[in-house]
Amino acid sequence: MAVWQFISITMQESKLKNYFLLHFIVFIWGFTAILGALITVEAIPLVFFRMSFAVVFISIYFIFKKKSFIIDKKGLVKFLFTGIIIALHWIFFFKAIKTSNVSIALVTMSTGAFFTSLIEPFFFKRKINFLEMFFGLMVIVGLYVIFNFETQYRLGIIYALISSFFGALFSVLNGLFVKKYDEHRISLYQLFFGALFVTIYLFINQNFSVSFFSLSKTDWFYLLVLSSICTAYAFVSSVKVMKFLSPYTVMLTINLEPIYAIILALLIFGEKEKMNPEFYLGTFIVLLVVLLNGVVKNKDYLKQRIQQRLKAKK
Repeated sequence: MAVWQFISITMQESKLKNYFLLHFIVFIWGFTAILGALITVEAIPLVFFRMSFAVVFISIYFIFKKKSFIIDKKGLVKFLFTGIIIALHWIFFFKAIKTSNVSIALVTMSTGAFFTSLIEPFFFKRKINFLEMFFGLMVIVGLYVIFNFETQYRLGIIYALISSFFGALFSVLNGLFVKKYDEHRISLYQLFFGALFVTIYLFINQNFSVSFFSLSKTDWFYLLVLSSICTAYAFVSSVKVMKFLSPYTVMLTINLEPIYAIILALLIFGEKEKMNPEFYLGTFIVLLVVLLNGVVKNKDYLKQRIQQRLKAKK
């Protein structure tokens, strides 16, 4: 009996440890937007540095773990396409931050659930879920409230909407790829092709020069943190965490990202991040809908967990 109690306590400690790790990862993802605002480099060069450095860090991880780099030709084509989508997603994300602010960009990015509800049925060959559509329309209502009163940030909102669409698209596609390919390999090659795409764009536009790489020490530091901790480390750790925690727990915690980021932005940037009361009303609508969407999506999982616990108590 003592052995089973020890095993149970050990499992609970492991679960608690990974739960805190998940919150730390979500905090890191929220901090990505802060770094995007702090780095003085424009959006496209910023994405070039982020993706290029992340490829190097994940490659080092592959070598350290003795993981194979081999991938089939079909996989390369798929990752080439989605790598470009990821690059575009980040470019418009950082453009949104630089033309508006962190709060506006992240709240608008919450439209990803709505875009996913439109895109997913096409790729997964299922009917459109009208409840998802309703939640998506409610998010748009929240955004309309923000858009109507924060008129000076309209361009940032448009950039964030484009970024959100690309983010939803590559998430749906990765949902297909992960059934066949290793998550780490998917990430490595998508980041590589995304970096290659941005490199070609910069080369064609003759943006590469000595001044391009002449960044301040602060920018270099922030870029290294962004690419190593916020990109490479966060990805690898998020895969590990999902082995120990339920999908429901993971989903609800990830929805806290905009909240973490907005609080951080208010602390770091102060007045720049303060908005009209209507912004916070719109934000409340958006985040409430995102939360409700997660609860509804995972109701079957919750029923199963409750039934398991009731049986265990008998």
